[in-house]
Amino acid sequence: MPSPLRPDKRRLPLHVHISVMFTLLLLFTGVVLGIFNYRQTTEIILSSSEKLFERIDQDVRRDLQTTYQPIRRLLSLLAESVAIQGTDLAHRLPLLKPFSQSLRDNTELASLYVGYADGDFFMVRPLRSDALKKNLQAPDAAAFQVWSIDRDSLTGQTRSQSLFYDATLNQIGRLDNPQEAYDPRTRAWFDRANISQEQITTEPYIFFSTHNIGTTLARRSGPNAVVGADLTLAQLSATLAKHQVTPGTEVALFDGDGNAVAYPDSRKLIIDDQKAHLAKVKDLSPALAALFMHTASGNRLEVGNRQWIFARSSIQEGGPRGLNLAVMVPEEELLVDAYRMRWQGALLTLAILLLCVPLGWLTSRILVKPLRALVQEADAIRSFDFNYPVTRRSPVLEVDQLSVSMARMKATLASFFEITDSLSAETRFEPLLLRVLAETVKIGQAQAGLIYLRENEGNRLQPHGLFIEGESHDLSAFNIKGHDPDDTQAPAWLRPLTSQNALVTTLGFEQAGDLQSVMLALQSPSVHLIGIRLHNRHNETVGVLVLLLADSGAQADLEKLRPDRIAFIQAVSGAAAVSIESQRLQHKQKQLLDAFIQLLAGAIDAKSPYTGGHCQRVPALTLMLAQAAAASRAPEFERYNPTDDEWEALHIAAWLHDCGKVTTPEYVVDKATKLETLTDRLHEIRTRFEVLKRDAWIDYWQGLAQGGDEQILAATRDTRLAELDDDFAFVARSNLGGETMAEADLQRLHAIAQRTWTRTLDDRLGLSWEENRRQARSPAPVLPVSEPLLADKPEHLFERNSAELIPTDNPWGFKLDVPPHKYNRGELYNLSITRGTLTREERYIINHHMVQTILMLSHLPFPGHLSNVMEIAAGHHEKMDGTGYPRQLTREQMSLPARMMAIADIFEALTAADRPYKKAKTLSEALGIMAFMCRDAHIDPQLFALFIEEQIYQQYADRYLEPGQIDAVDRQGLLAKAGLVS
Repeated sequence: MPSPLRPDKRRLPLHVHISVMFTLLLLFTGVVLGIFNYRQTTEIILSSSEKLFERIDQDVRRDLQTTYQPIRRLLSLLAESVAIQGTDLAHRLPLLKPFSQSLRDNTELASLYVGYADGDFFMVRPLRSDALKKNLQAPDAAAFQVWSIDRDSLTGQTRSQSLFYDATLNQIGRLDNPQEAYDPRTRAWFDRANISQEQITTEPYIFFSTHNIGTTLARRSGPNAVVGADLTLAQLSATLAKHQVTPGTEVALFDGDGNAVAYPDSRKLIIDDQKAHLAKVKDLSPALAALFMHTASGNRLEVGNRQWIFARSSIQEGGPRGLNLAVMVPEEELLVDAYRMRWQGALLTLAILLLCVPLGWLTSRILVKPLRALVQEADAIRSFDFNYPVTRRSPVLEVDQLSVSMARMKATLASFFEITDSLSAETRFEPLLLRVLAETVKIGQAQAGLIYLRENEGNRLQPHGLFIEGESHDLSAFNIKGHDPDDTQAPAWLRPLTSQNALVTTLGFEQAGDLQSVMLALQSPSVHLIGIRLHNRHNETVGVLVLLLADSGAQADLEKLRPDRIAFIQAVSGAAAVSIESQRLQHKQKQLLDAFIQLLAGAIDAKSPYTGGHCQRVPALTLMLAQAAAASRAPEFERYNPTDDEWEALHIAAWLHDCGKVTTPEYVVDKATKLETLTDRLHEIRTRFEVLKRDAWIDYWQGLAQGGDEQILAATRDTRLAELDDDFAFVARSNLGGETMAEADLQRLHAIAQRTWTRTLDDRLGLSWEENRRQARSPAPVLPVSEPLLADKPEHLFERNSAELIPTDNPWGFKLDVPPHKYNRGELYNLSITRGTLTREERYIINHHMVQTILMLSHLPFPGHLSNVMEIAAGHHEKMDGTGYPRQLTREQMSLPARMMAIADIFEALTAADRPYKKAKTLSEALGIMAFMCRDAHIDPQLFALFIEEQIYQQYADRYLEPGQIDAVDRQGLLAKAGLVS
């Protein structure tokens, strides 16, 4: 038994038969029309080819005529010249000027010459190429050669010479040809012209001197002279090249002996084996060879399985027997347009067929069109495509009812997905609540709506939004209060929503409680209330959605309360609850992240009591500068319009800009004196001075005991004590650090270091294994031992772990000069610090906090919109000229927020009152230093100008600086000092 879901394959619907018949008829018509058009086009092209051949023949004849005719007229004029009858070179040289001018005017002329009956010869030849000059041994500046042969009739001697002239016909060279054997009387052109009264033309041949193909024109001048001209035929090959109808066209010009005279590829015309001679036309190509041997009538020829169309003609010009022209075109190339039109016709027929078949198909299915449309509409709904057009109404009742029902279903689903999409797209919490209210009030056709949300971990529901007649209103204006559903004083309509998901009831004015103000706004004494419990994925109550519909007593009001409408509102509310819960969770996560970041920044500040508040103040100052840049209309800031995500990234980067300091030892950050580590080692040096002072007293008492002079001993003792007190006071002052340390002070420090004191106790007892390992670099001295008062010992050098080294090809682009040692605790080395209190090694440790910042931030999985946090946070120690650290970035390589961070960090550091190693700067002092930094390309000039012009420093000072630091600021003077104004 066949399956009812599978159609019978032996039968086809009627519309299939109609469509197939229509398709075959259209295909037959297209094929007939295509064949007809192809044949007509072929005949037209073949007919046009005959006219094309005629035009080529005419063009070649015209070119030959325009080539030969001017030369014939020239020879007729030159033959009348008196100088031609001269008897020697001196009398013939006047011919140079007219001959050279003629050669200039006719570039096809290779030479002009005169042959005489007594064997003399006079020729003028233009030297148009370097190869010809080299062949004739002519000077580089030569433009013409005069070749003269004079034969003495008495002695029979021959004198042949070449004279060379420049372009202005000044002689610049001369060359004798003693072995000359040329005699014009032996030449065919001389003999033929000497016995003829008309001009003669020789057969084409190869010119000996230039290897060009040409012919000679000659005319008798008087009884004893013949004037001749060598004419090149190179232009004919160019003319034939222009008449190649198709890529495979063969066109050639040849003489009566079959020698090729002109051919598009002129390189094939001359065969240079043992002696240069003209190629035979049959050797140029197989097609021309077949044509040369072809004697039958017609204009078609088959060569190599290829059909050719050809034409031949004779031309009287070009020699005594004239020339022959042959043109051959491959038939498939000539008919390429016909082939193209044939295929275009076939494609056009196919296109029409493809366009018309659906038309016939649709026409044949008119009766089933409504059902087909419903099927397609159902498929579209299944694919969540709700933009598919609504099916037209059908005259069939059942089909029409199905169509109406499907339209309602599609509208409901489309509305649901549109609302959920809009809720999912909203990323801010308060606008999300208003969107939820607006959408649910709209689909519920309510006049008012409220939303209550559960706060924190309790059950109390607080109002968060109110919509009345499509507009949002302030809750305080309507005295809407929060309620606890478990409280007995809660509204009666609210308590059931703790156990059920939906409630529909009618409220009179007395029952409305604090909703009475809303009813007054609606001017309705009675309302229908729809309450929807909003719950999350764990079925925990998130809030309550309340819709109020004015009770007009009409039947239409009850239509809005149908169960299917309530179910739809519940579905939308469920999606809204998920969005609200997600937004609240995201908001709490952001709060947690922000609190954690501020906790970390606070811990960093708390780690050092001398920099407390730095990580809090820099974000505030950065925000001030960023807000000023965003509000500025200056060209350099007009494109800076941060989004909410970009503000968040800037906020996080500002708080985390020094997170790497968590790895920096606080005794380095807080190093207030040069000898300070965990303790100030000045105390140890003070003890050594105390030992030396005790030694002074001991020497005094020993001197007295040994009978010395008390006055001398006392004076010596007092002098030593005073020197020690003064030297220690100097060492103590040096320990404090400062802006600079004079060279004289350094020398005195080294002199004090040369003092010695005696140690009697082993300094390797009771120490850590690590310090003992460093002391093992040098052998233990024999006690007692005399040591310098200020020592730089091997154990003062701390080796750097290889893991702390930064390779040059590191992926973060760090470019830092890493000192070879991690610490150098040498006493003289530290006291010799010329500026501040930090050694090179300690300054690197502090600078290394930027390396740690980048490493720490690069390992945090920031979301996409926060991907630039590291770049912003890591650039505040870079300089605009690329001399900063840790990556030596230039201004162009840094984002605008990163450059803002640099200014904020510098200004905060200059004005901070909690640094142990410096006094806080006043506003004018700090800004003056920054102005010089701007001039030196250390900070961004445009941002510094904004910092000054918008008085951001004043906003910061009012909040964070001591009153004594706030002084008058000359803004124009600062801008001029920074080089920003003239």
